[in-house]
Amino acid sequence: MTDLADPGHPSTRGGVSPDVRAKAWRRPAAALLAYAGVRALGLAVLALWSAVRGADAHTLLTARWDSLWYTRIAEGWYGYQVRLSDGGVHSDLAFFPLLPGLERGLAEASPLSAADAGLLVSWIASLTAAWALYLIGERLHGRRAGICLAVLWAALPVGVVQSMAYSESLFTALAAWALWSVLTGRWVWAGTLAALAGLTRPVGAAVVAAVWIAALLTLRRERRGPDRRMAAGLLLAPLGWCGYFVWVGVRTGSVTGYLDVQGQWGNGFDGGRAFAVFIWQNLTGTVVGGIGLLAGVALVIWLYVLAVRQRQPPALLVYAGIVVTLALCAKGYFGSKPRLLLPAFPLLVPPAAWLARRRTAHAAVLLGTLAAGSAVYGAWWLNGSGPP
Repeated sequence: MTDLADPGHPSTRGGVSPDVRAKAWRRPAAALLAYAGVRALGLAVLALWSAVRGADAHTLLTARWDSLWYTRIAEGWYGYQVRLSDGGVHSDLAFFPLLPGLERGLAEASPLSAADAGLLVSWIASLTAAWALYLIGERLHGRRAGICLAVLWAALPVGVVQSMAYSESLFTALAAWALWSVLTGRWVWAGTLAALAGLTRPVGAAVVAAVWIAALLTLRRERRGPDRRMAAGLLLAPLGWCGYFVWVGVRTGSVTGYLDVQGQWGNGFDGGRAFAVFIWQNLTGTVVGGIGLLAGVALVIWLYVLAVRQRQPPALLVYAGIVVTLALCAKGYFGSKPRLLLPAFPLLVPPAAWLARRRTAHAAVLLGTLAAGSAVYGAWWLNGSGPP
């Protein structure tokens, strides 16, 4: 299959003909339409569910949980904190700056509020992420797999987060395009996007690691040193993530400033000990909840094993492995773990490839069922107190 994004394609070395350019734009159209349809279904169910309860769906999407923190940063920049009754402090320094920065810029340049600007950024970013997922799936297993990958990501149980004023969609878009750039040998783009991902979420470190390890393996395989473009990409990749850590350290007056801020929120890396205790408490309490948690963790690990057996490119495996490890082995609010796993899209490549081999009608029924379940779960989740 001739790929416009292949560095060896003639169109990447010279002018791109109108026919080739039009074909390149048409390729992801079906995936983007299917993705938008799944997310539109989720928003419609959320609107109806909220109306029945007398709640405001718009408020649920723009002014709940972390969305409020991003809006505060956008409106007044950093410096806000909440003192808890036990003497602890929740500081807005825990939140990386790219999303609130975009919210602020868009709000100042348009009639939108900062909250609505965040919602718009998230919606555009989610479509952009779906585009990159399609291209990655297509490159690995063909066009049908690319479409299935985009739709599976939209139909995850916590897929509604992709339509909220949260940073998951923005981060996934940047990460997916960075990994796509690695797969196609665009090292400067890969480094630039990795740097931006590092300004979006702490797990941006996974993108940096994926870019670096993929480059090192490429150099080892080709037995050469890095050219100027690869070297530039490798130097750019960690700037966002490291830059924010250094800035928080200077602001707090501590080398471990960011880790200290996260510790005050009750977050940190403990190798999964706190999560294991949480699962055990559910097993000895509600039982069903504990079994559900174990099944969920087993599913995530099984999908990663399938990705390894599928021989996915190293960049995807490194990225997904770090995202999964950080999500499952960190302390904090355990109900957030499904959301923290949302950017781990390489886990969905094996089921996407499997669906691509099924008959179209069968795949459509399975994906439609998942989309409906995601819509109902998302509406129930946002109208409640959060995931169980």
